[in-house]
Amino acid sequence: MLVKEFMTPNPQVVGPEVPVPEAARMMKQGGFRRLPVVKDGRLVGIVTDRDLKEAMPSDASSLSIWELNYLIAKLPVGEVMSKNPITVGENMPLQAAAKLMLEHKIGGLPVVREGRLVGIVTVSDVLRAYLEREAELLVGAEGS
Repeated sequence: MLVKEFMTPNPQVVGPEVPVPEAARMMKQGGFRRLPVVKDGRLVGIVTDRDLKEAMPSDASSLSIWELNYLIAKLPVGEVMSKNPITVGENMPLQAAAKLMLEHKIGGLPVVREGRLVGIVTVSDVLRAYLEREAELLVGAEGS
């Protein structure tokens, strides 16, 4: 099983200049938890829902809600993203990608070809592959 068989090809991306609230809206509307950050066609980082939540001010702030909203609206994704994310190639075995995610405690990996983003593979994709494989084994065992 290879990464390319289970990855999401051509995922939604943002540029590093995109404001944090816009990236958060994109994630919420798309139902995903991470966005690759691309500049001039090259992967430069990844931003997660956790990165965006941590960028939001705490309730203990002395600023007014209007001041907070103004500041957050100007904060670009490039300031909160993880730079130089761990990546995988599309021909990497899915098991190796799963091992990387486990070792680094991350939920997804950008898939690149010659520095250009071609997809994203997540823990959900690994679970789907596992369940599909189990179903194939069950069907094979029943047919014997």
